[in-house]
Amino acid sequence: MPKVKYVLLDCDNTLVLSERLAFEACSDLTNELLEQYNVPERYTVDSLLEDFVGQNFRGMLIGLQKKHNFQMPQEQLEEYVSRELGEVIKKLKAKATPCPGAPEQLERLKKAGYPMSVVSTSAKPRVVASLEKTGIDHYFPNEHVYSAATSLNPPSSKPDPKIYLYACEQLGVKPSECITVEDSKSGATAAMRAGIPLIAYVGVYGVEEGKEKMEQMAKLLTEQCNAAAVMYHWDEFPEILKKLEAM
Repeated sequence: MPKVKYVLLDCDNTLVLSERLAFEACSDLTNELLEQYNVPERYTVDSLLEDFVGQNFRGMLIGLQKKHNFQMPQEQLEEYVSRELGEVIKKLKAKATPCPGAPEQLERLKKAGYPMSVVSTSAKPRVVASLEKTGIDHYFPNEHVYSAATSLNPPSSKPDPKIYLYACEQLGVKPSECITVEDSKSGATAAMRAGIPLIAYVGVYGVEEGKEKMEQMAKLLTEQCNAAAVMYHWDEFPEILKKLEAM
């Protein structure tokens, strides 16, 4: 591909180590809800991550209802979405840290003149809180932070490609002229469905879960989501970008 016109980036566990913090915040709410509907199962942070990583809380609530066969009224769903957002933002503002090497690569991209945008499943206030806490918000003007939960009407969630297609339309680029970096199956699937060349970032699994999980995700994102390259650490990004642009 010729020189990439736009670098689109997922946020959670791609730029910022935020997924575990977010799932810590929403596990209590999830179990409270299941108790209300007499569902005997309870979730830990790890089991929630296993089932729902890469989805926003709205998507997760829809998934929980299907999985456990209950139905929430719309106003209750909205109330839980709002409560979860408040809890997660509190956690992120206190504890979020950047993915190793990500801030340095954002600086390199900026100096090399690549325009960048965040395309996330998460609600925009949560994304902004993550970017601000880790000191990388200045790379992404507010209008270049796109959220499937906030920017779209009706809201959506990856693996639906809508948020990627919307971001490309707003930025005035074709999906094929961009690249994106994703860490989860749902995010990578959204990129694939949108036709955006994908770099699979799996280093986060090494940080949080160990080498075996990291290799498993590298295989999955390559085989099932057509990742053009696998990135184990952000330091590898310049070389990967060069190779993709030479293709």
